[in-house]
Amino acid sequence: MDIQNKTTRLWGNFFKVNMVQIRTFHMTWFAFFTAFFAWFGIAPLMIVVREDLQLTKDQVGWTIIAGVAATIFARFLVGWMCDRFGPRLTYTWLLTLSAFPVAGIAFADSFESFLFFRLLISLIGGSFVITQYHTTMMFAPNVIGTANATSAGWGNLGGGVTQLAMPLLFSGFIVVFGFTDGQAWRASMVFVGAVVFLVGILYYFMTQDAPDGNFKDLRARGEMPATKEVSGQYWLAMRDYRVWILFLIYAVCFGIEIATNSVLALYFFDYFQVDLITAGAIAASFGLMNIFARTLGGIFGDNFGAIWGLKGRTFWLFVVILLEGLALMLFSRMNVLFLAIPMLILFSLFVQMAEGATYSVVPFVNKKALGAVVGVVGAGGNAGAVAVAFLFKGDILWNDVFLIVGAVVTVASVLALFIRFSPEQEAEEKALFEKSNLELLEIRATRANEELARSAKVISDYNKKNGTNL
Repeated sequence: MDIQNKTTRLWGNFFKVNMVQIRTFHMTWFAFFTAFFAWFGIAPLMIVVREDLQLTKDQVGWTIIAGVAATIFARFLVGWMCDRFGPRLTYTWLLTLSAFPVAGIAFADSFESFLFFRLLISLIGGSFVITQYHTTMMFAPNVIGTANATSAGWGNLGGGVTQLAMPLLFSGFIVVFGFTDGQAWRASMVFVGAVVFLVGILYYFMTQDAPDGNFKDLRARGEMPATKEVSGQYWLAMRDYRVWILFLIYAVCFGIEIATNSVLALYFFDYFQVDLITAGAIAASFGLMNIFARTLGGIFGDNFGAIWGLKGRTFWLFVVILLEGLALMLFSRMNVLFLAIPMLILFSLFVQMAEGATYSVVPFVNKKALGAVVGVVGAGGNAGAVAVAFLFKGDILWNDVFLIVGAVVTVASVLALFIRFSPEQEAEEKALFEKSNLELLEIRATRANEELARSAKVISDYNKKNGTNL
C-alpha cells in the first residue's frame, strides 16, 4: 500500500487541524482515549461492584479475564476490516456498537450478567488497532514512531484518567442526585456509554481514511489495491515469523499494562489499606504516565532508526523491554506505600515506552498488509493480559504474581533481537527516511525564507514611513 502525501511533521503542525493528517491524528487519539476510558471504566468501581453484587475473589478474577478476552478476537478482525473498509468506517462502527454494552452493564444484577457485559465491553479494545493503522496512514517514516506512540499513549491515558474520574463521577451521582452506591455505579457507566456513541458519530464526519481521500475513492481511481487482494495479503502476513515475535513482545508490555490497570486499585486497597479515592488516585498515576512515556518510546525508536536503521529500532525495543521487566520485579518487592508508588511510576515509564518502541517497528514489517500486522500484534497485548489475569485469579499472592511476570518479561526481551529485515528493505527504508527528512528540511527552509521576506518587508515599510534609507 503506497499512500501519498503523508506529513513529515507532527509537533510543528500540531495545531493545524485544517490539515487532514493532523485532524485525523487528534481524532484517533481522542477516540482511543474515550474507548480506553470506557473499556476500564468499571475497574476503579470494582470495590463497590464487588459489594453490590456479592462477588467472590474467584468471580472478580473471571471479570478481569472477561475484560480483556474478547479484545483478542476484535483486534484480529478490525485489522482486516481496516484494510478492506478503511479505518474511518471501522472506527465508527466499533464505537457506536460498543456504546450499547458499555451502558448496558448498568442492567447487570448478578455475576453472570455482569460477566456477559464485561466480555462485550472488551470488544472496544480493538480500537487500538484502528488508532495505529489510521496514524500510519497519515505520517511519513521519519516521524511514524513518534506519531504512533503519541496517539496510542494519549489514548491509553484514558486508563489512568478513568481511575481518577470514575470514583469522582460515582461520588457526584451520590451527592447531587442522592443515588445509592448501586445506582451510582450504574449511572456512571450509562453516562460513559453515551459519550462513546457521540465520539463514534464525530469520527465519521471529522476524518478520512488517507491524506488523499477515503479507501473507496482511492480504489475507484486505481490508487490502491482492490479489496479482493486484501485477504491474500492478510494470510501472507500471518505466515511471517516477525509478526508473531512482535505478538509475544506486545503481550509482555501492553498485556502487562492492561492487566495491571484492571487490578491496581484493588491491589492498593487490599494490600496497603487505602480508601477508594486514594486507591483510584494511585492507580491513575500508572496510566497518566501515558501523557509522555509512550511517546518517548516512539521518539527513541525513530532516533535509533535514524542512526542504525531498522535494526536500531529493534535493539531499542530489546533495551526497554529488559528495563520494564527489571522495574516490575522491583515493584513487586515493595511493601510500604512510599516505596511502592515511586517503583510503580518507574515500571509505568518503561512498560509504556516499550509499547511505543514496539509500534515504531510494526509499520515496517509488511506495508501491504498493515492491518493484519497491526491487528495480530495488538491481539498479542490482550493475549498477554488474559494469561496474567489467570495468575491474579489464582491463589498466588498478587505481589508474587508481579514478581513472576517481571521475570518472564525480562527473559522475553531477547526476542526483539531475533527480528530481522533484509538488506534490501534496510536500504529501501533508509532511502525513504532520508527522503522524508529532506522534505522536512525543505519545508523548514521555505518557512525560514518566508519569515526573512516578511521581516525585510517590515523594515522596508518602516524606512519608507520614516523617510530613511538603510
